Amino acid sequence: MVPSDTPASGSRADLPLPDYDHLPLPSLIQRIRSLDVDQLTVLETYERAHGNRLPVTEAFRTRLAELEAGAEPSSGSPSAYAPEKAPGPEALRQTDQTTAAPANAPPIGADVRNPKQPSRDRNSN
Repeated sequence: MVPSDTPASGSRADLPLPDYDHLPLPSLIQRIRSLDVDQLTVLETYERAHGNRLPVTEAFRTRLAELEAGAEPSSGSPSAYAPEKAPGPEALRQTDQTTAAPANAPPIGADVRNPKQPSRDRNSN
């Protein structure tokens, strides 16, 4: 895909990353590593015409400089599934989930409106 083949603003269908508009910055930075200069230029043109987000344009500029300095696009598909966060280990349950939790009822005779106050007889007024 050559940048001159797409309009200046580009269209979403022409982008080398099909879900580009929904990628958070860390994922975008990883996904652009598999793009060549022409594909990256298409994305940069689209970004400048639509969002023009500074962190994104900086990431594009950095990657373009790497490619111009001789870096090669990484292997892998830019449209491959990449989870945003790796699942963590399953937490072990420390309590028995089959029994009901104990009820924390106030002591007998305590004023339920303010349990820190000592109980007083309501009939002494």
